[in-house]
Amino acid sequence: MIRNHTIQKCIKVIVLALFTIYCSLSTLEAQTLLSQYRPGLTAEGAVYALPKTALRISVLVEKTTFEPGDFAPYAQRYLRVADAGQEASTSFRVVDVMLTPMPVADSTKIFAVKFDPRTVASRLSLSDDGRLLGLNIDDATDVELPSPFVPQPSPITPNPRQYMSEEILSCGSTAKMAELTAHEIYDLRENRTLLIKGQADFMPQDGRQMQIMLDQLDQQDRALTSLFLGTTRRDTTEHILWYEPTQSLLTKTVLFRLSQLHGLVEADDLSGAPYYISIEDITQLPAPEAQDHSTKLLGLFKNKQASSQQQKGIYVNVPGRLRATIYEGINTIVSGECLAPQFGHTLLLSGSLFNKRYTTRLRLNPLTGAIDHLDADPSK
Repeated sequence: MIRNHTIQKCIKVIVLALFTIYCSLSTLEAQTLLSQYRPGLTAEGAVYALPKTALRISVLVEKTTFEPGDFAPYAQRYLRVADAGQEASTSFRVVDVMLTPMPVADSTKIFAVKFDPRTVASRLSLSDDGRLLGLNIDDATDVELPSPFVPQPSPITPNPRQYMSEEILSCGSTAKMAELTAHEIYDLRENRTLLIKGQADFMPQDGRQMQIMLDQLDQQDRALTSLFLGTTRRDTTEHILWYEPTQSLLTKTVLFRLSQLHGLVEADDLSGAPYYISIEDITQLPAPEAQDHSTKLLGLFKNKQASSQQQKGIYVNVPGRLRATIYEGINTIVSGECLAPQFGHTLLLSGSLFNKRYTTRLRLNPLTGAIDHLDADPSK
């Protein structure tokens, strides 16, 4: 009898435990999920994420390539240019840095809600990565990525040899070719001066024809002069970096490095000079109970940590604020401030707002996950 009583007691404990687990799984309350759960809509409910701020950093790097001219050793003798480059070189420099805050799904703020036929909270609008954009709205919009950088087309550099006369091309030595080319350059400059003074043998008939002739003389002058001074080509490319600020990264850290041989390289590549980023938490938020909102009077907001028991409803962000600064050494390149949900806190919008007694429309800021607009009209 004692053994049977013990077995019956164990069975009751097991049944009670299974019933408790079932109740906890079938609850309609919003609940935090593990990070491996993927946000999305299902027939029975939805799994959604709140956003955090990531910094999209656009770095424009200019590559300068110099090619010496064929007559560079004679630039001093014939053109009186002492600093004509004799060797090819390549260099890089940062010409611009732009910071753009962008939302990404926060893996630490993933929640589940089960649809209840007694409520109207069944039309959730989610972004492509599962961030909650709104509830019971038809025109939910997400943040768009900035337009990519479009470089200017490189000018066409004519071949200087097409402007050489037969006498120049038939020379047997480079020195003689350089001498005759220099004479040709001086002739072009003299003709240009005579044209401007109106003393040329063949004067243009109007201003447009005058400009065409001057442009052709300048083009020939630049092409032949490049044989002595060399050519410089500049190309600008855009590099996109993503940086997610956290409370543990509030110190000055290396963002990237710039190498004169390879351009922009990784932060741990010591071949380049470092560029730093620093994040400051400049949040000045009142306590959650002091938030100013019309729904405060109805008690519809509850702090996520206010109770150990989970509550029905929808979680929203109350974002903090950060300041991001990028340095080259000790010199500031760019600095900006933006809202950052990961530096704020999370509030719960009570489930009592989504029953049949209310017609509720909720729109969240796609960048921060905070409330942009909330209507809770009593149903007729």
